[in-house]
Amino acid sequence: MNSVSVRALLVRGMLAGLATGVLALITAYLLGEPHVDSAIAFEEANSHDHGHDDGVELVSRTMQATGGLATGVLVYGVALGGIAALAFCVALGRIGRFGPRATAALVALGAFVAVFLVPFLKYPANPPAVGDPDTLNQRTALFFLMIALSVLLAIAAVILGRRLAPRLGNWNATVAACAALVVALGLAFAFLPSGDNVPEHFPASLLWEFRMSSLAIELVLWTGFGLIFGELAERLIVPKAAERDERQPETAAVS
Repeated sequence: MNSVSVRALLVRGMLAGLATGVLALITAYLLGEPHVDSAIAFEEANSHDHGHDDGVELVSRTMQATGGLATGVLVYGVALGGIAALAFCVALGRIGRFGPRATAALVALGAFVAVFLVPFLKYPANPPAVGDPDTLNQRTALFFLMIALSVLLAIAAVILGRRLAPRLGNWNATVAACAALVVALGLAFAFLPSGDNVPEHFPASLLWEFRMSSLAIELVLWTGFGLIFGELAERLIVPKAAERDERQPETAAVS
């Protein structure tokens, strides 16, 4: 794949990320923000009960729920779209005989699992009022460490599967690589410290709903990217059969 194709795919990946970022933004606003408001209300009520000072609000809640949310989600979508497009360029033709649409879907699925789902299972998203502010930096570092481990182990599993395929066959090699990945992730889950420090009286239903809304946002983001980018990549890479069919009669008539 030449540099022009990579550049064109990168642009299409970022556009697909922007488009699916809009879908994720709508999902976040409709599903996530009501739970954030409820968590903030719990935090304020709890702080009042303990006589804590609210302090000065640097950014209004309205701005956080509109402009701040839109900026964060759209930039996130564009950035991940560009990175996923580069991963698509590497994966195309190297993970099996899949076309652009199927490869885009597999890349989106792998990214959803490795970048979000696996770290989410170890360090699930928490709404405001959950967690000790003094340990925020530590929990953030652990979360990104889990993302790095998940991505590296997923890449290692793909490499292992490809190397085992000539001896074991594609199916057995895939099963062996997945088993090795599960074992490695299990060890990471066991040895990394827990980041769960939910307050005792925080509503369990609210915590569950917030985490499910976070899962829904990422699912919308990666599903949309896989479908939209797959279509854009297909149109760029695969020659249109209709155009070839139109040219063949013209060539025959001239000859």
